Amino acid sequence: MDLPAQFFPAIALGASNVAAAAVLALAARRVAWRSLPPAAGNAWMGACVLALALWLLRGGLAPGLSFHLLGAGLFTLMMGPWLALLALSLPLLALALGGQADAAALGINWLTMVLPPVALSGAALRLSQRALPSNLFIYVFVNGFLAGGAGMFAAGLSGLLALGLAGAYPWDQLLEETLPFYFLLSWSEAFTTGLLAAVLVVYRPAWMSTFDDGRYLGRRRRAP
Repeated sequence: MDLPAQFFPAIALGASNVAAAAVLALAARRVAWRSLPPAAGNAWMGACVLALALWLLRGGLAPGLSFHLLGAGLFTLMMGPWLALLALSLPLLALALGGQADAAALGINWLTMVLPPVALSGAALRLSQRALPSNLFIYVFVNGFLAGGAGMFAAGLSGLLALGLAGAYPWDQLLEETLPFYFLLSWSEAFTTGLLAAVLVVYRPAWMSTFDDGRYLGRRRRAP
């Protein structure tokens, strides 16, 4: 979803930019930079490039009502929620620099498109680790498939809520005509996230910072 700045008053845009910057600053403080796996750095940067490609491959009904995969759930599993918040800001910034997104609306787009799915995926990961059995199926199905799809729907709902509160479109059009598209797209997001999580766990477990062989497979983490 690409929310244009023209739909929002200047005070809302300014407040959203400040709020997004504050959360990003908190995320930067919470990332354990020294303990990040060096072998995963290049892979994570490649994931940012792929996310940019996914966000460019979008279709839309009207200004602000566009549809594309997010990859937020997979980013959360690969990097952890705090680093995922920072990493997913890079494709958004690249879109603005390339003229594909409104720079004045970066904050509100980040707050609706990035923060909800990453927060939901991070919460689902913590909840599953505390309340569910530690096995590979739970990791892939719950944290990959279910959380990935739910995160996409949460992002779509957040964007539509922002458009509705701004008076950009009638509520009945947003909820009855547009929201079902995000529900359908969430299934694609769920399948893509679950499939890629399963593949990376098997072939590149070192790229998945939230996956631990000792917890889920009963053995030490394999070398990259």
